[in-house]
Amino acid sequence: MKAVRVVVAGMVAAFFLTGCACRTRTVEPEELSHIPFAQEGGQFEDIHFAFDSYALSPTARDIANDVAAHLQENPEVSVKLEGHCDERGTFEYNMLLGMNRSRAVLEYLRSLGISESRMTPISYGEELPIDTQSNEAAWAKNRRVHIAVE
Repeated sequence: MKAVRVVVAGMVAAFFLTGCACRTRTVEPEELSHIPFAQEGGQFEDIHFAFDSYALSPTARDIANDVAAHLQENPEVSVKLEGHCDERGTFEYNMLLGMNRSRAVLEYLRSLGISESRMTPISYGEELPIDTQSNEAAWAKNRRVHIAVE
């Protein structure tokens, strides 16, 4: 019986060790057909983030305050909070970071009195860069939450 437990424990450990390894994956163009093209501009200024962060800077809070004021004046308006990352990191990590960025903006707007039902957080990870170059200036543009009116 003890031998069976050891074998099963070894199999479970092997499964988790191989299953938990971070892997990158290539996203096929047809998987992105439902996603709108990345866009600069729009009704609201994009909220930008530091590398590997979803913390709102004072500038980000100022932008979010403007968004909240607009939403309070226009109760019929709903927004999509589109989280984006630069190209560094795995696909999975960047999708999670993009969602954390959009959720951080949602939580801040909610703290200002905006109903969560009027906001849809979504992550596009690294898939929709504003700037496709591989340098710090481009990466800084791509680390953002784009606020789109729905």
